[in-house]
Amino acid sequence: MWLLFALLSAVFAAGTSILAKIGIEGVNSNLATAIRTVVVVVMAWAMVFLTNTQGGIAQIERKSWIFLILSGLATGASWLCYYRALQLGEVSKVVPIDKLSVVITLVLGFVILHEQFSAKSLIGCILIGAGTLVMVL
Repeated sequence: MWLLFALLSAVFAAGTSILAKIGIEGVNSNLATAIRTVVVVVMAWAMVFLTNTQGGIAQIERKSWIFLILSGLATGASWLCYYRALQLGEVSKVVPIDKLSVVITLVLGFVILHEQFSAKSLIGCILIGAGTLVMVL
């Protein structure tokens, strides 16, 4: 099931980039990010109430709160930078650079989370990096 959701995530992310590039024309990138964020917040809380999971908020531990807040700050910074890059550049160049996050995530997963980093992972990182260079040059 995770594969289906991962593929749907990729499809929706692709749509996000195209829709954002069209929608950001003539709009301040920070304002556009704020509008997008409000929509995401409403949608996320709607899912919480729709699935009746709002009661779980009291069980969230302090460590989880800290890391979820830090993750939210990182997401906000990413979105602000992403929208500004989309406003200034071509979507066909911005998106591949943004997807270098895959390589960075794999490296951080190895360094911070001590996850396995196999020869296959190394080759994949090199190919993603090389592919990004080919697409943006």
